[in-house]
Amino acid sequence: MKRWYVAHTRPKNEQRAIINLQRQGFEVYMPRYLTQRRHARRVETVSHPLFPRYIFIWTDPKIDPWRSINSTYGVLNIVAQGDTPQAVPEGIVDSLKSQEDATGIIQPTCNIFHPGQRLEVLHGPMAMHIGYFKRMSDTERVILLLNLLGRQVNVTIPCGAVAAA
Repeated sequence: MKRWYVAHTRPKNEQRAIINLQRQGFEVYMPRYLTQRRHARRVETVSHPLFPRYIFIWTDPKIDPWRSINSTYGVLNIVAQGDTPQAVPEGIVDSLKSQEDATGIIQPTCNIFHPGQRLEVLHGPMAMHIGYFKRMSDTERVILLLNLLGRQVNVTIPCGAVAAA
């Protein structure tokens, strides 16, 4: 049964990995958002991966040659536990795609949070953790202070992945 899986890419090689995986016949998805970048006294709007260094791949590891993903240019490895690729929970990619506009860009849906506000992470690897809002890193991401492994750690998360607790 085909499902979405995640591949970890080399730094700034998401697009290279996508092109090479598509040449092999895989369906690939990389959610993107717009941000502003300053360069040479100019401000320009550019798209960036929502999850830098990670892309989604639609495959069935029992039928498709998934091991070739690990040797694809631009890819470090498919996210796995031992020798078994780990599927993304149902509905996550559909939820991301439903937030896209006509150009394939995810629009920010960020609420206004205030410093110290208690927030719950709704999905992703930190799902169900409670943290405290520290600040916005840009218009689409929040920096939370989470208590992980007995210490407080700053974690940057898309603002659509958190809600007031």
